[in-house]
Amino acid sequence: MRSATDPHALRRAVAWVATLNLVYFLIEFGVARRIGSVSLFADSIDFLEDTSVNALILMALGWPARRRAAVGIALAVILLLPGVATVWTAWHKLLLPAAPAPAALTVTGMGALAVNFSCALMLARVRHAAGSLSRAAYLSARNDVLANVAIIAAGGLTLLWRSAWPDLIVGLGILLMNLGAAREVYVAARQERRSEKAA
Repeated sequence: MRSATDPHALRRAVAWVATLNLVYFLIEFGVARRIGSVSLFADSIDFLEDTSVNALILMALGWPARRRAAVGIALAVILLLPGVATVWTAWHKLLLPAAPAPAALTVTGMGALAVNFSCALMLARVRHAAGSLSRAAYLSARNDVLANVAIIAAGGLTLLWRSAWPDLIVGLGILLMNLGAAREVYVAARQERRSEKAA
């Protein structure tokens, strides 16, 4: 049985996660544009961000701790990018508050939940294998699971109450989770850099 800190196990998990995220980004982004959903748009951009994070981790796995820490800080910045896109989309939704199609919102959210839950399970086993890098990937997948549960709930609320607000509120909630994850990754990367200097 492979250790939770085995770099080969981490490499394999990260490669699978990057592939799954890229495929579902294409699906969710298409649905978000078709039904005009802020939460699905925010989540689809988050899938693309996860693809980038995991691709960077694959490149950086063989690097020394100092360089991994530098990439960890860069990943913290990347975690903020979906938030910028979400704010822009939410602003347009406020100007033209139309409710998205609830069935498409719910079904797409369920698909995203299945993908992200699978990714979170894979990454949970190896989240301590490469310091801030594996932590960044795990936190991102964990937050995405929570976001998808909220998207499904927003779909149910929109079915009962035809309003843009449930979708809008969930989209902004995803933004806040990304900000929190970015802070955690930044702190972990700084600690990794200090540990390297001390050694």
